[in-house]
Amino acid sequence: MVSVEDFGQFDTAWCPGCGNHAILKAVKKALAGLGLAPHQVLVVTGIGQAAKAPLYMNCNMFTGLHGRSLPAATGARLANPELTVIVESGDGCSYGEGGNHFLAALRRNVNLTVLAHDNQIYGLTKGQASPTTLQGTKTKAQPFGQPSMAFNPVVMAVAMQAGFVARGFSGDIEHLAGLIQEAVRHKGFSLVDILQPCVSFNKVNTFAWYKERVYKLGPEHDPADFGQAMARAREFGERIPLGVIATNDRPPFEANMPALARGPLAKRSLDREAVRRVMLSYA
Repeated sequence: MVSVEDFGQFDTAWCPGCGNHAILKAVKKALAGLGLAPHQVLVVTGIGQAAKAPLYMNCNMFTGLHGRSLPAATGARLANPELTVIVESGDGCSYGEGGNHFLAALRRNVNLTVLAHDNQIYGLTKGQASPTTLQGTKTKAQPFGQPSMAFNPVVMAVAMQAGFVARGFSGDIEHLAGLIQEAVRHKGFSLVDILQPCVSFNKVNTFAWYKERVYKLGPEHDPADFGQAMARAREFGERIPLGVIATNDRPPFEANMPALARGPLAKRSLDREAVRRVMLSYA
């Protein structure tokens, strides 16, 4: 039987009070609850404070370039569909540097899960505005206020019909762990945008700020209803809904790949004669 302890306990480099601590606990709790052993899980990251998460877990991991975690995760998932593949990185890495890959992943609907640690700031590089920083927020790099409108990744994911879209909060580990489990179970692209405080560089969106605004969606919300999903996705400000925002049953990308019908690419031997024929076809 898999337990949280199987995923290890490590000293971290995160600031005391950082939301990353709670997210790490929720991830371990979710994976243990799913009965997934460490060797069955691959966590792919980019660069940033959030991207350090798998360094503090006993599991397979791959660290890519800043904003480039999704291409690596897609390759791993297509090569070995038996792996549970999770992408874990921050809002800057996921939606800024990795914005183009985020859009491509939504369109493709590859069967993997993105856990975006969304603290609305760049924490590793000391506090400049990220794509999700609220307009007008003053930072070290934007002393007169962030001039641009904030990017809403949940709206984008719903609009592009991602298979599973949810929003969680690091202040509620049990609820967040449940969302992560649902995301991993879903067959297709899953996004869990996780609100969290950055105690060092974001003095606006604090733990108290979130607690005053977040609320859990009830049974009256139908995530399969596009209109309801978009309405809840756009709700961010004085009220912020938590829970499963949208779902649909789009076939995953892998279902459209005939090459995967014979099993994982990672477990096949190289057919040298087939390679030779392909090479000769270009002669």
